Amino acid sequence: MTAETDTQPGSQPDPQPDPQRDTQRDTQREPQGEPQREPNPGTARTRLPGAIWALGFVSLLMDISSEMIHALLPVFLVVTLGAGTEMVGLIEGVGEGTASITKLFSGWLSDRLGKRKALAVAGYAMGALSKPVFALAPAAGWVLGARFADRVGKGVRGAPRDALVGDLAPPGMSGAAFGLRQSLDTVGAFLGPLLAVLLMAASGNDIRLVFWLALPPGLAAVALLAVAVRDPPRTPQQRGVRVARAPLRRSELALLGPRFRALTLAGSVLTLARFGEAFLVLRARSLGLPLALTPLVLVVMNVVYGLAAYPAGRLADRLDRRGVLAAGFGVLVAADLALGLAPGLLVGMAGIALFGLHMGLTQGVLAALVSDAAPAEARGTAFGVFHLASGLALLAASLLAGFAWQVVGPAATFLASAAFAVTGLALLYALVRG
Repeated sequence: MTAETDTQPGSQPDPQPDPQRDTQRDTQREPQGEPQREPNPGTARTRLPGAIWALGFVSLLMDISSEMIHALLPVFLVVTLGAGTEMVGLIEGVGEGTASITKLFSGWLSDRLGKRKALAVAGYAMGALSKPVFALAPAAGWVLGARFADRVGKGVRGAPRDALVGDLAPPGMSGAAFGLRQSLDTVGAFLGPLLAVLLMAASGNDIRLVFWLALPPGLAAVALLAVAVRDPPRTPQQRGVRVARAPLRRSELALLGPRFRALTLAGSVLTLARFGEAFLVLRARSLGLPLALTPLVLVVMNVVYGLAAYPAGRLADRLDRRGVLAAGFGVLVAADLALGLAPGLLVGMAGIALFGLHMGLTQGVLAALVSDAAPAEARGTAFGVFHLASGLALLAASLLAGFAWQVVGPAATFLASAAFAVTGLALLYALVRG
């Protein structure tokens, strides 16, 4: 753009150049034809869209609902229904494995339909409507069925929601976007157990009543998503993508690229180190935590998780994301050592807090890595494939944890987790480059 086009009609030309004024003008007007620069997360004033905040609050409400149940579920199974720890591991593993398989198909379908929100609404509705089954369950088999339905709902909504966050995030701010959603999700994850503690005290340890009261926040999450979030316009690449017949066709996987496949492999091994949080609850109980206070385990974990997730996402936008991820799994090793070797409840709770810090440092960063590694037109498929691989790893981890706990004891369970974390970190640095 020439100087004449910047001069207002009737004004006198400057006698000499003024670099300071020119710099100010350049910051106020973007020259035509110049590509838009990605904002520097450290200095840019770009704000995250309101829809990302809305998605975060949807996650917050659903997590309040889910964690009111999840915080008490291990004790409900073992104490009220008389199930063993291997059954706890089976329910945790089957639930997460089911969610992961469903995420593969829901992510692929959201790419093909271009309607991520509709799938997310359906998934949140399924999760909300499964809550009464927990309250009515007379045996562990009912809990397994309810957990299966709840996790199918999670699978239906998970990959489309994550892809929607990636679609809505401004350039250069995917780490902040995923970190914000994860932070709000985690606020709900500690408010839910905290409400469970208060309701247990007020109801005389009536676990079934707490399960019934988990339904209203879930319904509120569905309503908020329905009215506050819209699908963004599809990009030309997304509109031009060919409709495939199945999400696991070779052509679909080839589109994701070798960097994504390497990340998925490393992430799966890392997930073997992170079995279900039910075992944190059981460990605290074995160290002497009273029954009515067992939800405090997830309160402690999720307070730390929520405080760490958004700063970790911002940090990962500025630094090498692998470094932030490595720090997170280093913290997991410390948590496993504390939990496995804990002489008493205080050290055990410190290990639970470290586990929360690990989650805050890793989960949003992993999602940002997946979003960055996948092409926009296949982002939903990418999240589905990644969640499938990591969910199958979590299924294996939970089954192994339940078996090891039953046969050898808690120490072996957590020390095996530490070994998988170290192996996964080595794979991450060997396979994921740049």
